[in-house]
Amino acid sequence: MSAVTVQSVVYQIDGIEYESRLVFDADVVSPRPGLVMAPNWMGVSEGAERIAQSVASKGYVVLLADLYGQAVRPQNGDEAAAAMMPLKNDRALLNKRMQAALDQLQSQTVASVNSAKLAAFGFCFGGCCALELARTGAPLKTVVSFHGTLDTPNPADGKNIKGKVLVLHGASDPLVPKEQLPAFEQEMNDAGVDWTLTSFGGAYHSFTDTEANNPGVQMYNKTVADRAFASMHYLLDEVFQD
Repeated sequence: MSAVTVQSVVYQIDGIEYESRLVFDADVVSPRPGLVMAPNWMGVSEGAERIAQSVASKGYVVLLADLYGQAVRPQNGDEAAAAMMPLKNDRALLNKRMQAALDQLQSQTVASVNSAKLAAFGFCFGGCCALELARTGAPLKTVVSFHGTLDTPNPADGKNIKGKVLVLHGASDPLVPKEQLPAFEQEMNDAGVDWTLTSFGGAYHSFTDTEANNPGVQMYNKTVADRAFASMHYLLDEVFQD
């Protein structure tokens, strides 16, 4: 993974500067599939960059999306909640920022991206963001949510989803209300989406976050995290096969 490079991508949305991260193997010059990664509520962080680097090392160009703005880098839960909630409460604004990240992934000229092979994935709040981007009809081959919320204000938008959907859920996650699961399944079925929801027994919220240590609420689980990432990579291999 030594060749994986992280570069800042600065752009504007409505006059405000955003700074996402472009993560890619600099030794590869041929076009690769492009992935938008929506981080958890802490936004662009060292932990998010490590995940992006790990995924990029498998042969992808990853755009780690800045959804808050260049000047907003939460340092604690209170700051993260203050940055996140306006987006959770305004899905149109959330989608505008996710679409901007997808546009940046495709328009940047540093790493070559195969525009016919695009996907999105996200963690916690970022899982919600990835699913919402798919619901806009964005040209994504697949979208993957890790321990994310599944609700949407407009379930009928599920019909816009163009690719496959994979939800990786902790069965003991208290932060994703259980009633969201059957509602999500109904949304996907009504829309005729190719979807999978995997519920990992004994897993809590943030099971992929190595720093999560809030017993009974948010807990890192290496075994489950490894299985979840393996599931995502299996699906990416499937949807991107030539």
